[in-house]
Amino acid sequence: MELAERVGLSQTLISDYERGRLRLNADIVVRLANALEVTADELLQPNGRQHSLRRKPSLRVLRRLEKIEKLPAHQQNTLLKTIDTFLRGATASR
Repeated sequence: MELAERVGLSQTLISDYERGRLRLNADIVVRLANALEVTADELLQPNGRQHSLRRKPSLRVLRRLEKIEKLPAHQQNTLLKTIDTFLRGATASR
């Protein structure tokens, strides 16, 4: 309700935007961003995700993945568990 008041729209209209029933136009994006005190980019790409700018895996990584796929299933599982453990540790140390 507070957001609707800050933007100058009805709660029903805000709900329709939230549920994806209506498409946001530029004016509404700016009004919502101002009301929420965020940039339009932050509003349109939550959590820093940039779907259209997502990087592709490097050729080096793709080559390794192809080699991993050729391994027997038990070796793949062992390797993937090792990678998962490494990634959890790397994420935790950030």
